[in-house]
Amino acid sequence: MTSRGLAALLAGLGCTIAANLLAAPILLYVAVLLFALVITTAIIVHAPRRSGTVTRRISTDLLTVGEQSEVAVRFDLRALRVPFGTWQDLLPDAVAGEAAGEFPTDNGTHIRYSITGAQRGVWAVGPLSLRTIDPFGLAQRVQQFGDSRTVIVVPEVITLTPLTSVAGIAGGTAHTASSRLGQGSDNLSPRPYVSGDSMRRIHWRATAHRGDLMVRQEEAESSPDAVVILDRTAHRWERRSSHPDADFENAVSACASIALHLAHEGYSVDVRDSAGTVLGALRGQEDERDTLLVALAMVSPQGEGGAFTALFDGAPPGPLVMITGKLDEEDAAALRHGGASAPVLLTTDPAPGAIETAGALGWSAGPLSDDIAAAWEDALSENVAPGGGHVPR
Repeated sequence: MTSRGLAALLAGLGCTIAANLLAAPILLYVAVLLFALVITTAIIVHAPRRSGTVTRRISTDLLTVGEQSEVAVRFDLRALRVPFGTWQDLLPDAVAGEAAGEFPTDNGTHIRYSITGAQRGVWAVGPLSLRTIDPFGLAQRVQQFGDSRTVIVVPEVITLTPLTSVAGIAGGTAHTASSRLGQGSDNLSPRPYVSGDSMRRIHWRATAHRGDLMVRQEEAESSPDAVVILDRTAHRWERRSSHPDADFENAVSACASIALHLAHEGYSVDVRDSAGTVLGALRGQEDERDTLLVALAMVSPQGEGGAFTALFDGAPPGPLVMITGKLDEEDAAALRHGGASAPVLLTTDPAPGAIETAGALGWSAGPLSDDIAAAWEDALSENVAPGGGHVPR
């Protein structure tokens, strides 16, 4: 029953009581009419047999937080006649959209509406419900059709400042960095002789070509490997049951943005959590990006984590990015980057002195805020000299 239908039943009941108290048969006739009308409309609404199938198609395979996508629904209803009413596709709180309208639609059985990702995760869209009301508005019928469709909302990916332009270091596989090393490498280039160079390093062919004494300058290729670590240790994040932790959401978005950014610069990127669990790897394949984003869509704070002193053992000499939550001076003093060429630390809740302590150990450290791009650039530029290397403290 609708509210109007319930009011009609109560009015009929009131007329019945009044007819007995006032000895007015006309009120009894009115009551019978109201009861008959409500029963008839209920039969009209609920008697017809209906069945149907629902198929949904979402314009994007993965829905990014803040991104809009279109849902196309084909609703094949089998009934004696087309009912008039309203349709509604059930949406979770994590997906925003106006998934309702009048039925039948202008396009017949084709329904379209837009959705926007509000919170990362794996969510169910549907089922589709059809609500019909009798012409008098006394009785209604709500019937669900079809199954739900899973939609994956992945973290937002932010465009970041290139690591090469800020830190002054070489990029991934597409770049190399030259440095003066000892003998023994075949990857050589000539340079002018300076006092103190060994005569065994003279490049005779270049000397003859240029007319000046030239020696072999050895080149060392920069490491094409990078590691991004998302610290999921539970006590570093706020524990909230009903609402997501905004700091953790920023950290996950930063993790995705930095990993994809480094991959775009030519690095082979490994993404793992503070316990050593691999969350994804980027090696230049198209599907690896989606695999990583899906994994990050489902991560949450968990575990107690391990000691920072053992976390970076064997880290490659390429970029190393650590993203964490609460960080005090003691934890910062235990951070070891294992000789990485570009160690970067981002923390959402640093205690006083924590960033300075990490910076003294060679980290390019900074707070992580809602503006991920600015936090990334600030962390690099504050502790890294323009020509590369860390600012002396």
